[in-house]
Amino acid sequence: MHTETAQSGLFARLVDIGREQAPGGGPPETLYDRHGVLVVRVGDVVVKAHQADREYGDPFLERIRLAESLQDVVVGPLGSPLCVEGRTVTLATFGEPVDPAQDLPWEDGARLLADLHSRTVPVNAPSWGRPTRVARLVSRLADGPAETQVRNAFTTLPAWIRGEEAEPSSSAPSLIHGDWHLGQMVRTPGGHWRLIDIEDLGKGDPAWDLARPAALYSAGVLPPDDWERFLGAYRDAGGPAVPAHGDPWTTLDVPARSLAIQIAATCVISAGREDRPLDGPEQAMVDACLRISAARDAA
Repeated sequence: MHTETAQSGLFARLVDIGREQAPGGGPPETLYDRHGVLVVRVGDVVVKAHQADREYGDPFLERIRLAESLQDVVVGPLGSPLCVEGRTVTLATFGEPVDPAQDLPWEDGARLLADLHSRTVPVNAPSWGRPTRVARLVSRLADGPAETQVRNAFTTLPAWIRGEEAEPSSSAPSLIHGDWHLGQMVRTPGGHWRLIDIEDLGKGDPAWDLARPAALYSAGVLPPDDWERFLGAYRDAGGPAVPAHGDPWTTLDVPARSLAIQIAATCVISAGREDRPLDGPEQAMVDACLRISAARDAA
């Protein structure tokens, strides 16, 4: 049984909403039910109940309006958000997600990001804001050797990321997705790749959209060939997040370290909740935290 279904009957409410939008759409399908997010498909419509502990006021409405102006890059919500059982709910057109059994579309993702990052930033574009998730996750760590390694690595991050100083202003912000990974891409009925999930869409430093694959690569989880496919395609498309030539880590270092620590914290918390040891990729992320701390100590 779905977690959200068992807790509140939210699943049934989302199905009803989907059937109103897509009558005769066939049996409902749960696409995602984790981290306080429930996503249900009914026919060609996707109904999403967003996390309850996030702000969905005026900035979110601004992100929806921004997505509407980027329909050749982003799949945004259909209409205004709904309030269902105290939760923000949006509807969107269904797109086929990335199939992990197929050749992963690293180049397509890189080109989408380069396109987004190169667009003119509207005057009223909302700010992406500081990367608060890493600090929030580290604060939830219990005690133990792995937890200590993640906490030690967290102290190497700039004070503004740790929430101890104001965020520095960006001299030339770009439009960014704000939480990019391959799971944030779908293929439309016309066969085009688009970005989804606009909760963090706004203006900011584009290097943060490359941070997750950079972190996975630096931890040895993402194969070098895949990283080179992604980075090369991004550079070929004129993406501004990294220098066109030379060392990309001049701009990626801090975002990549932050995401490595964030991912490691998520892995440790999940393993603890499920009362199991870390698996190979999870341990690799914790080991990356050890290297991050060692590099700081050796400096």
